[in-house]
Amino acid sequence: MDDPSAPAVEYGVTPPQVMASMAGIDFVRAIFDGTLPAPPIMQTIEPFDSTAEPGVVVMHSVPGFRHYNPIGSVHGGYAATLLDSAMGLAVHSMLPPGTGYTTLEFKISFIRGMTRDTGAVRTATAEARITDSKGRLLAHATTTCLVFEIPKETAK
Repeated sequence: MDDPSAPAVEYGVTPPQVMASMAGIDFVRAIFDGTLPAPPIMQTIEPFDSTAEPGVVVMHSVPGFRHYNPIGSVHGGYAATLLDSAMGLAVHSMLPPGTGYTTLEFKISFIRGMTRDTGAVRTATAEARITDSKGRLLAHATTTCLVFEIPKETAK
């Protein structure tokens, strides 16, 4: 966002030895509070009001005109970057020191087009697992849900 009173964001890559020394939740929170540099990819989506709890990362971002594709809506790469970042950091927030992650694959579904007039976009993702008594994974599923306001009933 273009708030002149906001502190300047430092972008960079955290050295592996620093990342390895931290629990995942501490690493993610340090990025969000500016103790560690923000990943350079964040320059493209400029998230704000980002929060992290173990297994849950929330990032707000408003698409700008620079995110538009030739047909007048926001390019899918904007959504993909935002979603991949939030999911990856949610995974990272659960990792012990000395453990890393990288995205192996993800699926994205576009429900309706975004524009800069959409405002801050909100989605929710969840994962469920079924394990046996020995902790072996039997099945897993993911979902992406569109978050929306329920219209209030109007008086007739």
